Amino acid sequence: MLVTALILLPVVAALIIALLPLPREMSAGLAFLAALMEVGLWIVTATRFDFDESGLQLGTTEEWVESLGISYSVGFYGFSLWLAGVTVIVSAAAIGYALWVGRDRPRAYHALMLFLTGAVVATFAAQDLLLFYVSFEAMLIPLYVLVGVWGGARRIAATLTFVVYTMAGSLLMLASVVAFGVTQGTFSLLESGTSDNVWIFLGFAVAFAVKAPLFPFHGWLPLAYREAPPEVAAVLSAIVSKTAVYGFLVIVLPKFPEPVDDFTGVTLVLAGAGLVYGSLLAFRAPDLRGIVAYSSLAQMGLITLGLFALNDLGLDGAVLLSVAHALISASMFLLVGMLERRCGSGDLEVLGGMARGRPVLATVLLVAGMVALAVPGSVTFAGEFLIMAGVYEEGWGYAAIVALGIVLAAMYVLRLISAVLHVRPGTAVRDEALDLRLGELALVLPLVACLIALSAWPALVSQSSFPGDRPARVISEGFK
Repeated sequence: MLVTALILLPVVAALIIALLPLPREMSAGLAFLAALMEVGLWIVTATRFDFDESGLQLGTTEEWVESLGISYSVGFYGFSLWLAGVTVIVSAAAIGYALWVGRDRPRAYHALMLFLTGAVVATFAAQDLLLFYVSFEAMLIPLYVLVGVWGGARRIAATLTFVVYTMAGSLLMLASVVAFGVTQGTFSLLESGTSDNVWIFLGFAVAFAVKAPLFPFHGWLPLAYREAPPEVAAVLSAIVSKTAVYGFLVIVLPKFPEPVDDFTGVTLVLAGAGLVYGSLLAFRAPDLRGIVAYSSLAQMGLITLGLFALNDLGLDGAVLLSVAHALISASMFLLVGMLERRCGSGDLEVLGGMARGRPVLATVLLVAGMVALAVPGSVTFAGEFLIMAGVYEEGWGYAAIVALGIVLAAMYVLRLISAVLHVRPGTAVRDEALDLRLGELALVLPLVACLIALSAWPALVSQSSFPGDRPARVISEGFK
C-alpha cells in the first residue's frame, strides 16, 4: 500500500488544489506541503525496503482484465526505489521554486506539477505493461500545458515540437505493448517471458530514445529546455528522462535478449556519438540553458553506454549516474532560473563577475559545478568510472569515448562557471543584484547536500540497486 500511496498522494493533492477555490498563496503553499509529504512518505517506504533482498518488494497486484492478463501491479526494485526517491526530491524543489517566484494561475500550475509527480512515480513502480504505458503517456499532458502556457516567447513552437516527437514515440510503443502482450498472453512484466521480435523491440527502444532523449532523437530538446520555466526544465531533464532508463532496464534489456545482442553495437556507437556531440554543443552554447540542456543529452548518452555494456560495472554505473545527473541537472536549472531573474538574461556574453559580493551564489554554483565535471571523489566520477570500466569490456574505443566525454564535460562546466562568476561583469549584471536569499538556498541546498552525501557514499545507490544479485545476471534471467 505504500507504493500506491506514493502514487496517489500527489494526484489527490492535485485534484484538491484544482477543484477548490483556494486563494493564490494557499494553493501554492498546499502544493509545496503535499510535495514535502511525498518526500516523507518515500523516506518511510525506503525504511521498509530490505536492501539485502533481491526481487520486487512492497508489491501490490489487483486484476483489472483477467482474460487479457491486465492488472494494477506496482512495486519497487532497488534501482526503481532510488529513481522514485530522486523524483520526489526534485519535484519538491521545483514546486518550491514555483512558489518562490509566484507563478500566475497557481491552482492550475501546481495541480499540473503534482499530477506530473504522481505520473512519474507510477511509471517507476509499474509492473504491468499497460499500466506502464498509461503512466508513461500521462506525463505528456501536464508537460504540454506547463510549457505551452507558462513557457517563454517561443513556447508554442517548443510545445508542438515536443508533442510531435513524443507522440510518434508513443504510437510506436503502444503498438509494441499490444503486440508483446498478445503474443505473451499477459501484460504482466513479472509473468511474461522473452521475445525475439525485432520490430516490437524497436518500438520500445525508439520510444525510450525519444523520451530520454538520445541522439539522434533529440530534436525537441533545445526548444523545450530553453522555453520551459526553469523548474519545468529541471523536471524534464532530471526525472522525466529517467523514465527511459527504467524502461530500458525492465522492458528492453530483459525481455528482448536476442535483439539487444544484435543491436548492442549500433546502440553503443549512437550513445557514444551522442555523448561527444552533446558535449561539443554544450561547450559552444551561447547561453546557460543551452549548456545545461546539451550536457543532459551528453549524460544520457553516457548512461546508455553503461546500460548496453550489459555487465555489472556498466549497469551499476548507469543507475548511479542516473541518480547523480537528476540532482545535478535540477540544481543547475534552478540556479539558472535564479540567475535569469537577477540579470534578465542567461546569455553568457552579458553575464560575469557575479562572484564579487555574492559568496553564497558563488559557493553553491562552484560545488554543483565541481560535482558536474566529475572531479575525483564525486558521485559523478564514481558513476562515470564504473561505466568506463564496463564499456572497456566491449572495446577500448568505447572507454576512450567516455574519457573524451569526461574531458569535454570539464570544459563546458568550467566555461559556465567562469562566464558567470569570474570574467568582467557584463551589461546584464547589476551591482544591486542580490546574493542567494534564504528561500532560494533552502530549495537548492538539499539537492547539493544529496550530491555531497552520495559522493561520500556512492555505494549506497550502486550496491543496493540490484540487492542480492549482480545486475547483469538479473537482466539476463529477467526480473522476478
